[in-house]
Amino acid sequence: MSANITKLVVMLEMQNAMNTKVHAQWFNQGFEWYRAIWVECAEMLDHYGWKWWKKQTPDTEQVILELVDIFHFGLSLRIDGETAYQALAEQLEQELAQPQAAVDFKQTLEVLAASAVADKQFNAQAFAGCMQQIGMDIDDLYRGYVGKNTLNFFRQDNGYKEGSYIKVWQGQEDNEHLVEVVKSLDTEHPDFAKKVYAGLQARYPS
Repeated sequence: MSANITKLVVMLEMQNAMNTKVHAQWFNQGFEWYRAIWVECAEMLDHYGWKWWKKQTPDTEQVILELVDIFHFGLSLRIDGETAYQALAEQLEQELAQPQAAVDFKQTLEVLAASAVADKQFNAQAFAGCMQQIGMDIDDLYRGYVGKNTLNFFRQDNGYKEGSYIKVWQGQEDNEHLVEVVKSLDTEHPDFAKKVYAGLQARYPS
C-alpha cells in the first residue's frame, strides 16, 4: 500500500468515525454532503477574493482550511457503508493524481462547486486542481485533515451538538488554537491525532 493510499484510508476511517459519532447510521440518512461542498466553495471564494472593484489579497491559510473542510464532505459522499476503504482510497488516489484545473483558482473552484450542485458529487479531480493552484499537496491535506477532524471530535465531546461548546478561548477561535497546536507537534508521529486532542484539551476553558 502506497503512503498516499495509507493516508487516504486513515482519513476515510476518521471521517466515518466522526460521522458515526453524530449518527450511528449516517450513510443511510440522505445527508446533503454535496450542499455542504458548494456552500463551502462560496465561503472559500470570499477568502480567496473575487471582487474586481476592490483590492483583495488571497488569505491562503484560510483557503487551505476551507479545502480541508470540503474534503471532509467529499469523503462523506464517497463512503457508502459497503465499499472497502482500500478501494475507495485507490479510486481517490487515481483522481487526485489527475488534477482538473481551469484558467485560475476561482474557475477551478467553480468546477468543483458545479459538480456538487448539478451532479451531487464530489469532483476529486477539480479538488486536486484547487490544491495544485493554491500550492497544497497530499501531505498538507493529511495534516490539515487530521487536525480538523480531531477538532471536530473535540467539539462533539464538549457539547457542540447540544449548544454548550465554547468556540472562542482566550480571545481566539478554536480553529486558531488548532493551528498553533498542530504547528507545535510532529505531524508524522503515529499518535498525532491524540496529541492534537490533548493540546486542545489543555487550552480549553475548564
